[in-house]
Amino acid sequence: MRLKKNIPLIDQHDKFGMWGGKFGGNYIPETLKKPIEDLSILFEKLRKNKKFIEERDYYFKNWLGCPTPFFKLKELTKYLNGAQLWTKVVSDLNGGAHKSLNATVHCLIAKRAGKKYIVGDTGAGYAGKMLSMAAKKFGLKCKIFMGAKDIKRQQPNVLAMKKNGAEVVPVYTGSQTLVDAVSECMRYWVANCDTTAMCVGSTVGPNIFVKICGWSTSQISRELKTQIKEQFGSIPKKMKLYNCVGGGSSSYGFWSEFMDYDKNQVELIGVEAGGPKKSKRHAAPLTYGSKIGILHGAAQYVNQNFEGQIEETESISAGLDYPGVSPLHCFLKDTKRARYTAASDEDALEAYKIITKFENLRPSLEPSHAFSVAIKEAKELSKDNILIVNSCGDAHKDKKILKAKLGKKYDKFD
Repeated sequence: MRLKKNIPLIDQHDKFGMWGGKFGGNYIPETLKKPIEDLSILFEKLRKNKKFIEERDYYFKNWLGCPTPFFKLKELTKYLNGAQLWTKVVSDLNGGAHKSLNATVHCLIAKRAGKKYIVGDTGAGYAGKMLSMAAKKFGLKCKIFMGAKDIKRQQPNVLAMKKNGAEVVPVYTGSQTLVDAVSECMRYWVANCDTTAMCVGSTVGPNIFVKICGWSTSQISRELKTQIKEQFGSIPKKMKLYNCVGGGSSSYGFWSEFMDYDKNQVELIGVEAGGPKKSKRHAAPLTYGSKIGILHGAAQYVNQNFEGQIEETESISAGLDYPGVSPLHCFLKDTKRARYTAASDEDALEAYKIITKFENLRPSLEPSHAFSVAIKEAKELSKDNILIVNSCGDAHKDKKILKAKLGKKYDKFD
């Protein structure tokens, strides 16, 4: 198993849709084979279509606000007295997170396919919020499946979805979180695929959904590569890219343009959700050695018990609270191109406190996990090291959690 150069990772699968012969694939019911095949053919056609690319880029720039800012965290770097800490603020996109890239592309594809409805899943509410925005923009009726537990803890995004005209369907089965929302969304699509498009909110699910999402979020690293060269003249000799990893969409998008570089020059660090320090539950299948299993139509490393049943996860971050992970990240782990670790709930909260103390930046709890590891490692590195964190979501959705955990002064948003 090896990573090929000059070929996007989303295209390095075999004829069965598997990466490295182990991860991904299409473990789907018979009723979905034709819709999946049709979507795959349409996507491959559209991604080579000049007019479609121009349309995508137009909306990325003029509606979503690409490119997003890239800058040095000067005060925090000074405080840490180690490596240089930089960030790409992807949360400046319209809607407040990277999910708007994937949602926009899915809606554009749905329009080309002649669909009038689109359905999606969400955990932190970002994917749902962005899909509801895009559906409204492009004239599609929208339904969002969301775990009942997540609805309670991510109210700002729930209200935004409803304001955009989407129907939010609470999911009361299982752990009532993202994993259950994805399951219910897929069940609904099986019964309605003739009239309805489905947007999977991350690089998970059957092969084609991994590819569409990865293709969409790669916009992040295309921008970043240009910005780095403008800032430094070339790609630095010692650079590390930190990203939180739940399903894996923002991290793949953040890394995709840098995978061909030697890992000693550009290291990729994925930070999963380690959960509360006092709990045995977590959402870190890559870090803690979970076994391969099938989840949502794809083979991947997944938290499971000795009988192979999916285990419940626990994380303060709804967007990372998922028992599996993208086949792309499983492949990157096994090829050792990326390094994976985990940050606890407490680590993420402490990182949020440090960042907001020194910088005018409010990352959501998802990227706060990545900031936690970057901050710790920056202290031990020399100043010629460039550490870049993807601030892929804003903390507005986490107001209630931050207030409860850290106090009122962390609940103020301008």
